[in-house]
Amino acid sequence: MHTIITRSSFVKLAALSIASAALASALAGPSEDWPAWRGPTADGQAASPQSVPTKWSETANVSWTTPIPGRGHGSPTIVGNQIFIATANTETEEQIVLSLDRKTGKQQWATPVHKGHLDAGKHRLAGPATATVACDGERLYINFPNQGAVFTSALSLDGKILWQKKICDFVMHQGFGVSPVIHGEAVLVNADHKGGGTLAALNRKTGEVLWSHTRPQLPNYTTPSIVRCAGKTQMILSGCNLISSFDPLTGRKLWEIPGSTEECVTAAVTDGSRIFVSGGYPKNHLAAIEADGSGRVAWQNQTRVYVPSMLMRDGHLYAALDSGHLACFKSDSGDELWKEKIDRDFYASPVMLDDLIFITNLQATTSVVKVSPTGAKLIAQNKLGDESLSSPTLCGNRIYLRFAKNGSPRQEFIAAIGQ
Repeated sequence: MHTIITRSSFVKLAALSIASAALASALAGPSEDWPAWRGPTADGQAASPQSVPTKWSETANVSWTTPIPGRGHGSPTIVGNQIFIATANTETEEQIVLSLDRKTGKQQWATPVHKGHLDAGKHRLAGPATATVACDGERLYINFPNQGAVFTSALSLDGKILWQKKICDFVMHQGFGVSPVIHGEAVLVNADHKGGGTLAALNRKTGEVLWSHTRPQLPNYTTPSIVRCAGKTQMILSGCNLISSFDPLTGRKLWEIPGSTEECVTAAVTDGSRIFVSGGYPKNHLAAIEADGSGRVAWQNQTRVYVPSMLMRDGHLYAALDSGHLACFKSDSGDELWKEKIDRDFYASPVMLDDLIFITNLQATTSVVKVSPTGAKLIAQNKLGDESLSSPTLCGNRIYLRFAKNGSPRQEFIAAIGQ
């Protein structure tokens, strides 16, 4: 593996460092917005204070419901008065980014980003539009697999395509599910696959490659995580039998250890000292790694947290197991404090607001669970539709859910819950 840093990008690094702090502050801003995958702080934590409903139905506590063409797995991204969502219309063979009015749900525009050459992957639940849009307040960024490659595209807030960059050729296996990550003046994209993938940073304004790494010839599905731990900002990536840390601005590898499993899906979280990763093929693997570069594994076990990303709160790790359980671990020791059966078939990632966890299952039922280190209490279970693979979005005192109603034809929707 190697890193490429272009000459022109090298001279920009000092400026990027300054811009990074400003952008991080903006992205983590008010509770009104949800600018990217896993929310304003990119760790599944909804901004507080907010007051959102814990109970709803098709006839109660729903402000509006809007049909969405095609199908996709990404969560609604919300900035200002706009909601952005990626979808794929298999009838027209288009991969599309949509904008909805936040107040009414009315569609504002729909931009086809790619036409033709759709490839969903081999997994029965995979699709050609699985990423969540990222927004920096000026532009939108989205990843799509197309024509045997992975592309990152930038759009304006009114739906014009500004640039498009091929990250690498891509050998499709189970699917592709990596969302773009914004940090400083960069958009970070990972595309692991059997042919040998690429981890890259692109200039947000131009799409120019700032740096890139080649990756092992193995399939993997992990979105990079930007964390502040062990006194520095690190980009963490698990999978391909590795746990790796990079400087997100320069691409310099800070540390790397063997030990993850081959295929991972979850995005890493941190307690400030350790990072927490998990995987599920060919083995179940949950691990805490000291983030100081020592390579020391603080603890690990064989809990199956394959698809839903985890949550960290006050020295405790909360995990939604694929099986439908919630579990709580002490972050320093790995001691399991409790494990409770909540539902079944968790594929979406949980979102936490104060002491409440919101988790949607494959059958489109969202469980609301009150948690603490001493236990979990199921508050409510709310069903909208028949199927969902998207994580909830919580901002501005509302919950936004993407779901589908099965039938002929199948129809996807976005609903705004709360007034």
